Formats: sequence, C-alpha cells, structure tokens
Amino acid sequence: MENKKKKHNDNLLSFIPSGEYYYKKAMRELQREHYPKAHKYLQRATELSPQDADIWIQYGIVLMETGEFEQAMDALRTAHGLDVNKSETLFFLAEVHAHLGMFLDARNYAKKYTEKEPQGEYHEEALEIIDFAEQEDWQLFDDEGEAQDSEYFYQQEKARRMMEKGNFPEAIELLEKLVEEKPDFWGAHNNLALAYFYVGEAEMAKALLHDVLRRNTGNLHALCNLAVFHYYEKNEELEDILELLKKIQPYVFEHRYKLGATFALVGKYKEAYRWLRSLQKRGFDGDPAFYFWLSHAAYHSGHEDIAKQAWKQLTQMDPTKGGYEPWADNGVMPHEDALEHNRDYLVKKLDHSHKSERLFGMFLLGKSAHKQEIISHPNWLKSEQPSVIETYMLGYALGHPFKMEVAEERAFKRAMEATELLYAENGMVTEQGSYTFQMWFMLVEKAFEQNYTFKNPKALAAAVTYMVKSSRDTAATKKSVAAHYGITTATLTKYVTELIRFLPLFES
Repeated sequence: MENKKKKHNDNLLSFIPSGEYYYKKAMRELQREHYPKAHKYLQRATELSPQDADIWIQYGIVLMETGEFEQAMDALRTAHGLDVNKSETLFFLAEVHAHLGMFLDARNYAKKYTEKEPQGEYHEEALEIIDFAEQEDWQLFDDEGEAQDSEYFYQQEKARRMMEKGNFPEAIELLEKLVEEKPDFWGAHNNLALAYFYVGEAEMAKALLHDVLRRNTGNLHALCNLAVFHYYEKNEELEDILELLKKIQPYVFEHRYKLGATFALVGKYKEAYRWLRSLQKRGFDGDPAFYFWLSHAAYHSGHEDIAKQAWKQLTQMDPTKGGYEPWADNGVMPHEDALEHNRDYLVKKLDHSHKSERLFGMFLLGKSAHKQEIISHPNWLKSEQPSVIETYMLGYALGHPFKMEVAEERAFKRAMEATELLYAENGMVTEQGSYTFQMWFMLVEKAFEQNYTFKNPKALAAAVTYMVKSSRDTAATKKSVAAHYGITTATLTKYVTELIRFLPLFES
C-alpha cells in the first residue's frame, strides 16, 4: 500500500509544469502569432527557470513585439548576463537600444554581433542598425550632450521608470548612487532634482540644479527644470530664466524638444510652437508627450490645423487622451482679442491682491481655453482663507450647480446672470470692455457682503453699462441703454441708484 502511494506521488511530481513546458507552449503560440498568450507563458517560464538564457531571449523578443521596449531591454540584459557567448543576444540588444533611441549603444552591440558572426542570421539587419545609428549621429549623445555610458545610462533609465510609476524613494536611492559614482553625469543630477521636487524637497531640488549650473554652465535641462520649479511655486525668478531660455538656439533635437515642452508647460505657447514645430518639419518622430505639447502650443498660437493633426497622432498612439484636447471646453479657436484666452492677463487677475479682480479672473477662467491648465496648477487657485463669494465664483467657473432655495446662493446666481448678459454683448471680454467688468465685480463684491439680493439681473446689467458709458461719454442716455436691455428708464434709474451706494466713494 505504501509503495503504491509513493508511486502515485512520483506521478504527480512528474506533471508539475517547468519553465521548459511553458517555453514550448509560448513557441506554439508564437507560430500562431498569438503574442499576448506567448507573453504570458514566457513570463511564467522565466519565473520557473530564471537561469535559462534562451527563455529570457525569447521573452525579450516578445516584449519588443508588443512595444514594451524598456522591459525588453531588462530581459535581454538578463539573458546576456547568463550567457555572454550567445551572439544572437547582441543583435537583439542592438535592436532594442535602437527602438529606445540609444543609438550609440545600438551601434556598438550591432558591431559586436557582426564581428562575432560575419555570416550570422541577422548580419544584414545588424548592418542596417549600424548605418541608421551613424546617420542619426546627433543622437549618439544622451539628452545632456554627453557620450552615453551604457551601464550608467541604463541605470538612469531604470530610475526614470521608477519615477513614472511613483516609486520616488527607490529612484532617489538609485540616482544618488549614480551621481556619487559618476559626479559629471548631469542627466542623473537633473533626474535626481526632479525626484526631490516630486517628494516635496523643493529647496534641495533647486540647490542641486544650481550646483549643476555652477559646474556645467548653461546646462539646458537644469535651466528648463529650474523654470518648471519656479513656475509651480509662482516665483518671480521664472521670468529671468525664461528670458535666458528664449536666447538659447539648440542644435540637438533632444534639446529642442526639452525647450519646446518647457515653454508649453509654463504657457509660453508661441516659443513652444516654434521649437516643437521645427522638430516636426525635420521629420522628428515624437512620442505621445511630443504630440500633446505640440497640439497645445499650436492651438494657443492660432494654428488650428496643426493642433488637430498633432492631436490625431497623439490619440492614435494613446487613445486614453481623448477628451483632453486643448479645445475641449471651447469648440472653436479663441479670438485673438479675447482677454479670457490671454493666459498672462488671466493669471495676473487670479493672483491680484484685490478680491474684485480675483473674482473677475475666476469668471474669465470659466470661459478660458486655459481652464484645464490653470485648475491643474497646484498654487494658482489656492487661498489661505477664501471668502464665500470666491468659493462660489470658482464653483461657477467649474460648472458646479447652485441651490436657488438658499438665499445666499440665489443672490450669487442672479449676479452671474447679469454678468452673462454683459458677456453676451460681445461674446468675449476685450480690453475696452474689461472696464465694465472691473466695475461690475467691484460692485458685486461690496453688494454681496451687504446681503444684496441682485433681484433683477437684466436691470443690473443695464445699470452698470450705463454707469460706465456715462462716465466716458456725456452723450450716453438712459433711454438708449434701457431700450437696449428691454427695460424702462424708471427701472434703470432705480438700479443705478441702488448700485451707486456700493461704490467705494460712497462708503461711510
């Protein structure tokens, strides 16, 4: 009985799948071009047979087929470490480095393969990689203009992937080790500064960038990162750095990309469009981020067709970006005279020391092509103790509903109905028309504080219109303004009288 039981257990053990078992299943799936299944089986095979170089090679090939190039590099490097004599690994390492734009390494691996296998299966493809890499000699340097050191560059890319996944402490640990081992590896310094900033160590991040600029004067990535930090912190130093960046004329494509993306992020769209569009014209095959920034820069610079073409390319690469188009809230291109689409004007209003000006800014925000950018900024809409009306105004700009049965909310909603009537006069706010809104929001601030009910929005819009017109033109009449808004002259007079008492001049 005991022997039978032992034999039964041996049979069970013989059916436990091995790495070889899953490897063979994966190869059958590859013959059918079923890459997702092959991927799954090969991943399991690497777990069961982690010392098998052939499995890691095949896993790397499948990862490349599915576009997971960074993971493919990890798999192929593992295979090469397990068996340095497998020449085919050299070719696939060349291929994956070429896909990632690391042309110096791609060329080096391809050359090693051709030297080792002059008649090899992949000889012609390796020569093509060498030829392509040498044509792309502007990218035989990393994004800092430094000759690439394969191992250090690989470790930096690994840290960058950690940051993309939110693993900042691990990335910081790896990058700190890199900069200690290679003090002049500026790319690692700049990525470390970004990691510090993302974990809230802003001062340490800026100090590191200043150290880079002290030891490597004019380092473009350090300048761009510093600009981004000052932008998020709303520091005055931002303008000085932007003026410096405007004078830089980079040749390397990666530098042009960094410069263009930085200008776009901080809202300098004309400068951003210049650099990003120049790359596209020269055949630059960008990633999703490139087309995202190009679309935004083009849209806000008045190049609608280019913006939509770039967005189409982006959504083909990344369909999840649908709905985040720069024109999503507007549908049409902004008029060049519309102050609500003038980013600098809008930001100044939102940052203004006077509450009425901030209220005006928040109203413009609800109409602006820059709304998504502004509301995502960590500091612009923050206030230590926002007043009730500022809270309401921000909610209104973002489309939040109001309860008409609540007296305070009802009064605010009526004030906004009058504001919308003023806005409808031109369908935008122009420089000339802005004075009406500035006066109106000054009145709204004071009236709301004194529990004014804003009972007749149409009459209120007429009243503020007349007050502004009559202060500039003695020929302006109540009769013409009243007729324009469809109310009586007596009603207009009544509401002009009511609003006058909220002017600062009439405060007791």
